[in-house]
Amino acid sequence: MAFMVKSMVGGQLKNLTGGLGGEEKSESEKSPAEAQGMTREEYEEYQRQLVEEKMERDAQFAQRKAERATVRSHFRDKYRLPKNETDDNQIQLVGGDVELPKELAKMIEQDNEEEEEKNSVIGQLSNIQNLDLDSLKDKASATLEDLKQSAEKCTVM
Repeated sequence: MAFMVKSMVGGQLKNLTGGLGGEEKSESEKSPAEAQGMTREEYEEYQRQLVEEKMERDAQFAQRKAERATVRSHFRDKYRLPKNETDDNQIQLVGGDVELPKELAKMIEQDNEEEEEKNSVIGQLSNIQNLDLDSLKDKASATLEDLKQSAEKCTVM
């Protein structure tokens, strides 16, 4: 309602004075700095800070994407899956030398250790069902003891 009164009275006053006097800018004609209640320099500094913060966020986001791509490529290599071009591009976009976060590196290291254990002879034997490794170890040690005793008794040796 105040807007209507101002527009009706303000328009009539302009007609009476003939448009003399200082012309006021309407809100739509103000610069963005004036609209935010800042000086022009403050507004430019504010805009520069916004751009810098956005660039930092984008760089951090690209770094995280490259780290994830590195993990995915590691697992693709491990399981002999075809390579993905987007992962390679993300890694190269950051600079090609991506360090994994400590948590991810620990996970990969633990996974590699488990794989090495599974690939060893004892790891393969433990995968066989109905096989008791403890009884096998006992039998093997008993057999070695018997061989040592029989070797001591042997006159040729």
